[in-house]
Amino acid sequence: MIELKTKTEEISAKLEVVIPKKEKLWVVLPQPTEDEVSGLLDIKGLHPVAANLLLQRGVATEAALRAYFNPTLDDLHDPFLMKDMDKAVGRLLTAIQNEERIMIFGDYDVDGTTSVSLVYKYLLNHYKNLECYIPDRYQEGYGISTKGIDIAKSNGVILIVALDCGIKSIDKVQYAKSLGIDFIICDHHLPGETIPDAVAVLDPKRNDCQYPYKELSGCGVGFKLMQALTQHEGWPVENLYDFLDLVAVSIGSDIVPITGENRILMHFGLEKVNQKPSPGIEALLQIAGFKPKENGHYSLKVDRLVFGIGPRINAAGRIGHGLGAVQLLIAENLEEALGIVGKVDDQNIERKELDKNITREALEQIASSQESVDAFSTVLFQPTWHKGVIGIVASRCIEHFYRPTIVLTESNGLLTGSGRSVFGFDLYQALDACGAHLIQFGGHYFAAGLTLNPEQLPEFQIAFENHARTILTKEQLRPRVLIDAEIELIQVNNPLMNQINRMGPFGPQNMNPLFVAYGVKDTGQSRLLENKNGGESHIKFSLTQDGFGQDGVAYALDGIGFGMGEFWKIVSSGMPFDIVFHIEENDFREKKSLQLMVKEIRERKDEMPEAGA
Repeated sequence: MIELKTKTEEISAKLEVVIPKKEKLWVVLPQPTEDEVSGLLDIKGLHPVAANLLLQRGVATEAALRAYFNPTLDDLHDPFLMKDMDKAVGRLLTAIQNEERIMIFGDYDVDGTTSVSLVYKYLLNHYKNLECYIPDRYQEGYGISTKGIDIAKSNGVILIVALDCGIKSIDKVQYAKSLGIDFIICDHHLPGETIPDAVAVLDPKRNDCQYPYKELSGCGVGFKLMQALTQHEGWPVENLYDFLDLVAVSIGSDIVPITGENRILMHFGLEKVNQKPSPGIEALLQIAGFKPKENGHYSLKVDRLVFGIGPRINAAGRIGHGLGAVQLLIAENLEEALGIVGKVDDQNIERKELDKNITREALEQIASSQESVDAFSTVLFQPTWHKGVIGIVASRCIEHFYRPTIVLTESNGLLTGSGRSVFGFDLYQALDACGAHLIQFGGHYFAAGLTLNPEQLPEFQIAFENHARTILTKEQLRPRVLIDAEIELIQVNNPLMNQINRMGPFGPQNMNPLFVAYGVKDTGQSRLLENKNGGESHIKFSLTQDGFGQDGVAYALDGIGFGMGEFWKIVSSGMPFDIVFHIEENDFREKKSLQLMVKEIRERKDEMPEAGA
């Protein structure tokens, strides 16, 4: 550690020059044909721009449009379509009838803790002989643990319901079986070649599972198990829907696609968060500084849920123990929840400080040699880095060096770490290709975890870099801004805004539409909002465009660009420039108006590359 700091002191003054955030490539997504758009425009009142967006999202008929604009819980799939669901429900009912002790076991992240909280608290309404368990990130690591099974045995547990983990825990499930403990696994990660010998294995990604929707979160799979039990027993399903705020938090925080069934669950989960959140979620909203409106309802969208609530839940497992998050989420009333949430928030504050310091050290490691700066991948190791934040640090590194990144630390004599990826690089497949150098790994396309022996690190670094060079081109190491469509400012109006609002909730594979407008100009009323504390400055825009007006009078649209002060010279030059933006409603002093949320600015260019360029 001392040697590293000595080396990096020489480059610290140049650090911002060495590692600027890469200039982004603007890419317009493929556009529907005129015939396709005109076919959808037969639907009365549909805005032409909205028709374009809907076709990009696979909404091509009036029936599909009705379902998309009007999600309903009635469209949730029958849970018994999932492989082994009948076995899982049967085993749960046998346990209840025989008064067996059941352990609800889950991972320590947001998805795992919301899963455990949902299943535990919902089952508790019908059966009391339950306990919940979250493994210690530092003593046990990810997934089902021998220690957890041993504790279950000592507590007289006969059945373990594992949530958001277990699909690769073949040995652990066999060990539990030798002790007379059965497993029901509810997971959403990719299985290996062998499925654990559990009583039931619920995972839509099983090759032999015909469930229509494959992208549920771990909490979503737990919800489907409870839905099946509710359906079988004839319990009031409305009582289960009271837990949809937890499902929404899991979907947003685990970055699963907000399509199909997930979009329905997120829609009604957000409604629950905003109108009648559970005590634990309400306490998190309060400590995060969210204020309800005059009607007592909140107005959170997915991004605010993910960045305001998710990190606080995660911090419990990163800094302390994930069981603290579960205790908060299963609180019976707001008073109890408020007594717990302060500790969770303190852990999040500590997490942010660790994140900041370790990110700085990680970037210094990369910048310490030209070879690592020019690499196609990043694999970093520092034994003193905090295990709870290295996944976040990997994401921060990608903001500067846009390439697959793995950050490792030392834990119990092994190297353990987290990886994050970029567009065009399947991190899970990459780790599988380098599996000869790993003890274990698991995860998704964009995020994964891994463990290896210290002596395996040099060979793993070489293998991972070689794999990245076979998959990625230099052009792919430039971050992309994926733009839905070109639009003229005159097309921005309330009907379009209303239809965009109905396209939410937004998230992966159903993103908030991003537009490009060419040749906009400052009206002379734009302002630079400087940060008096020395932080990033913002721009308050007043923009016009040729053809945006009537009878020779130019119209103007307002906008805001947070942290975009560096582009003020372009904006104030009087010359046309290009912008990428969302369209949003600005609700100020009960007066609503449209504004552009500007995300990218550049000097005027005439052409845009097509998607895939």
